[in-house]
Amino acid sequence: MVLLLLAGCDAPGVYRPARPAGGGPFTFYVSPEGDDRNDGMSSEKPWRSLDHANTVHFRPGDRLRLKGGERFRGSVTLEEGEAGSSTQPVVIESYGVGRATIVPRGASGITVHNTAGVEIRNVSLVGDHKALREGVGIAFRNSLLGTRRLDHVRITNVEARGFQNGISVGTEEGAVAGYSDVRITDASVHDNLEAGLVFYGPRFEAARPAYAHDDLRIEGVRAYSNTGDPQSDQRNTGSGIVLGSVRNATVVRSVAHDNGSKSAAAAEEGPEGIWVYDSTRVVLENNTSYHNRTGSRVDGGGFGLDNNVSHSVMQYNLAYGNDGPGFLVYSGQPTGAHRNNIVRFNMSWDDARKLPEYGGIVAYGSRLKNLDVYHNTVVMRTEGLASVEAAGNRPPALRLQDGMADVRVHNNIFATDGGPLVESSSAYSPDSLRLQGNDYFSTGDWSLWWGARRFTTLDGWRAASRQEKLEGDPTGSAEDPCLRGLAAPISDLAGAENLVPDCENGVPVGLGPQAMGVDLGPFDYFGNRLPTTLTVGAVQPRTADRGAL
Repeated sequence: MVLLLLAGCDAPGVYRPARPAGGGPFTFYVSPEGDDRNDGMSSEKPWRSLDHANTVHFRPGDRLRLKGGERFRGSVTLEEGEAGSSTQPVVIESYGVGRATIVPRGASGITVHNTAGVEIRNVSLVGDHKALREGVGIAFRNSLLGTRRLDHVRITNVEARGFQNGISVGTEEGAVAGYSDVRITDASVHDNLEAGLVFYGPRFEAARPAYAHDDLRIEGVRAYSNTGDPQSDQRNTGSGIVLGSVRNATVVRSVAHDNGSKSAAAAEEGPEGIWVYDSTRVVLENNTSYHNRTGSRVDGGGFGLDNNVSHSVMQYNLAYGNDGPGFLVYSGQPTGAHRNNIVRFNMSWDDARKLPEYGGIVAYGSRLKNLDVYHNTVVMRTEGLASVEAAGNRPPALRLQDGMADVRVHNNIFATDGGPLVESSSAYSPDSLRLQGNDYFSTGDWSLWWGARRFTTLDGWRAASRQEKLEGDPTGSAEDPCLRGLAAPISDLAGAENLVPDCENGVPVGLGPQAMGVDLGPFDYFGNRLPTTLTVGAVQPRTADRGAL
């Protein structure tokens, strides 16, 4: 195969050297030992620079291969009219041993603009000082008008660090459609300024939500030490994984930790480990989010379903040691779009370390409707609280705020070492918010705040609130669920096994699915099938001796 030396114009005003003779697709090689005068068609005759590789107009099935273990200054950009398809994608990858590293000059590492059918794998991207504020490790951008999403994105086995965002997928101003059929797997996004992995789209309109992106799967992503911007007090920065304007998405077996440590102290919005907003039909499952921070007085939690989220589920997740809540369900906009969500079979251990105004599980917001919270295990202790304020005003296991309707809280374990088990700003009636079949246990003084009243016994609260009753009969308990996590040293926070019940006489039995009126799903926290008789909490008895996923 020979490289033609003639140049040509493939569109008015766009000048590029001609592609190699023949129909293609072609594989191009780049190595620091190469020469840009080579044809670049083999590992024996590679090109030398990314600048030269960028002169190629990529077509379906083409590959750009960078020598593993080597560093390449510059960036790679694919524009409209380039790239491939789901059956013949353009591939950017390493060859040989190890990952190739792309080191851009104050810019993004790989940019895909107004096109798709692209797969990026087995490469590292490292930003410099300028890229930390102005670049993205891997950026997919759609500014095309219309409603057609660009199809097929694959990002796997990559690292992105030292950028404003590690990986971002979004729409530019004026566009409403983004990307579909997106898979991001085994990625490490860390030490970035604003976020590790982020999806975003147009402003949410309740009457006609656009949902820029559709059909996403995020698996095995590690998002950590994304610090946040201390100079940005007008918006949140410092999150691990953020999904905005998405439909039909799953985040699974991913980890977010130690994010948000430098987020702005004056910010009105804070970071979270893994969270969702302006989206529908999202599942967060089998993930871990811990030691996430906030520089301000808001957020800093493990997981969140934020503004305008509907028909979504948080399940089988573990949160611990976060500044804010383990699991947050929040609506701050009166759109009525936050509805029909589920929080089930999760574990929260020692969250709200910095901010006592939160708790292990927190639900509140304007017109938040139809929420189910069941079979979660929450442990809150004084040990290890990050501030004297938090220790003096202990965060509760469950916090409920004003403005909600059709909320059901069933079969959870709420356990503390003397702090409040539940704090509700309103004395909700069972018609709008119902608690049934939960276990409320404290190793210290038993306390529960319901509106303006404080209760010191389950019986007293039940009688006054009409909560924890089913057809007139009492439900719920204050029995010891036998959790090691109530007494485990703070250094042992990482183990989900600390929240497994270990009672000789058994764990309190919860309500059955028919009484709860919900579809429980097939599994408990550890991924084993549910028994016929359900106990409270995220772990069922027959799975208590088995390891976590």
